[in-house]
Amino acid sequence: MKDIIAFWGYPHPKLIEKTKREYKSAKWLDLDIDFGAKESSILPENYCSIIKNIYNNALFYKDRIIKILAPIGKDKCDGALFAVEILSDMGFSIETSVFEETSYKKDKIHISTSSLPLRKKVELITSNIIENKDFSNLIETKPLAGFWGVPPNDLSILELFPNSTHIYGWMRCIEYMAPFDLEVEKFVDEGVKTVFFAQTFCAKNQLAKYLANKYNGLYVDIDGYSNSSIRAKIEAFLRLS
Repeated sequence: MKDIIAFWGYPHPKLIEKTKREYKSAKWLDLDIDFGAKESSILPENYCSIIKNIYNNALFYKDRIIKILAPIGKDKCDGALFAVEILSDMGFSIETSVFEETSYKKDKIHISTSSLPLRKKVELITSNIIENKDFSNLIETKPLAGFWGVPPNDLSILELFPNSTHIYGWMRCIEYMAPFDLEVEKFVDEGVKTVFFAQTFCAKNQLAKYLANKYNGLYVDIDGYSNSSIRAKIEAFLRLS
């Protein structure tokens, strides 16, 4: 029985609301997240883990997926555009969208600047793409550290950071409901110890490395899951710098 609406990135809000009205009882599945599905052999071995997750999850849940909502603009990446072509050829029903305008942009954000644990903040931001809850009750805190980038495949590295770590980069754009606002994506608070993260093989490594150099931060790219060396590097940076 098909009962899942799958998506990746940030589908256009109009498409999300239209789909909610059409499939009121459907479950929603974020294909970007690593749920431990079996590795497919479709992609090259050395490729972005997030795009790999999209294929792995889509194939695992294929018999249950009603359709996939697929952003394909600058708010995602070329990998998503190619995934639409391949997954469509494999029989998936896919509805694409481009969410590049800033007319939906919020005046203020609350999750990224709160005192919640960093992993909880990331999970709330990504789940709120569909849930659209109000978090104005969260209190803004002074940043003790910063995390710039996208949700990592290995969410456990977020547990290395102190509470009151502020979120920057694409995830802050997502909370603002402006996934391709480059000015927001480039912003960090100067003087805050910030880790600039991108998934290995992702084009955002270009901006992550540049901003890390500009703001004297720590640049980190991870292919899949972190090792003890990377974790030790992050911990040392947060404690000693």
